[in-house]
Amino acid sequence: MIAIAITSVVLVLELIGAVLSGSLSLLADAGHMLSDLTALIIALIAVAISARPPSDRQTYGHRRVEVFAAFVNGAILIGVIVYIGIEAVSRLVDPGNAAVLGAPMLAVAAIGAAANVASLLVLRGGVKNSINMRGAYLEVLGDLLGSVAVIIAAVVILFTGFTAADGIASLVIAALIAPRAVQLLREALSVLSESTPRGTDVALIRNHVLATSGVVDVHDVHVWAITPGAKLFSAHVVVEPHIFSDGATGRLLDELGSCLSGHFDVEHSTFQLEPAEHAAHEEHGHR
Repeated sequence: MIAIAITSVVLVLELIGAVLSGSLSLLADAGHMLSDLTALIIALIAVAISARPPSDRQTYGHRRVEVFAAFVNGAILIGVIVYIGIEAVSRLVDPGNAAVLGAPMLAVAAIGAAANVASLLVLRGGVKNSINMRGAYLEVLGDLLGSVAVIIAAVVILFTGFTAADGIASLVIAALIAPRAVQLLREALSVLSESTPRGTDVALIRNHVLATSGVVDVHDVHVWAITPGAKLFSAHVVVEPHIFSDGATGRLLDELGSCLSGHFDVEHSTFQLEPAEHAAHEEHGHR
């Protein structure tokens, strides 16, 4: 929350500085700062929501709120990148149309860099224990690089009058933002479309299940995620008759669940155990 407060104040300051100085790179850095602010808010929401239990209406809880927020963040960033790119190219082609004041640009960028350093110091303590905090930390670190680019451009303008440096710095910052925007949209769309999480080998999971003692076959295998990193799994598992007659279903379920949790980092797994005669007439919707 301290980092959110710092980032919010600097975001407003950079927007005002961009208007007063005419600096496009400051405006671009404000866009990057907006990305940081959104990432910090997402991290805060994730921490708060993780403590809320599921309900009959939200059986998985409210964890997907983080994904929707990430999607909105990515969409906003794409818009910022397109605008900054078009405006920067326009200024580079005709630099005479945009007057840039180096002094206020340098002052605001320096304050932004100092604020980023302060935020990094605040967030540093939670990096080892939280993936969301780690992501927020890396976001602020990336914005610090953007502030450094603006500072360099401002110094060049002050000492040489080369105002095109502002446009060049803007493109550099847009290039820093672009990978984050693409990654956010890709991850959010993957989760919302319930695609198999990246890095998850379904065939390998199937082989592990088949290698379990008492398992004859496995079908209707599904792997998806509620949020990035929170994998879910379900499957129909055909088992040998003695699994039912010997009362070994509990042991088998424990073994399968431990396998998926330990080897594939699956947070929640569901297995339908069935005899071969049931599987023979079942309609298979998935391998």
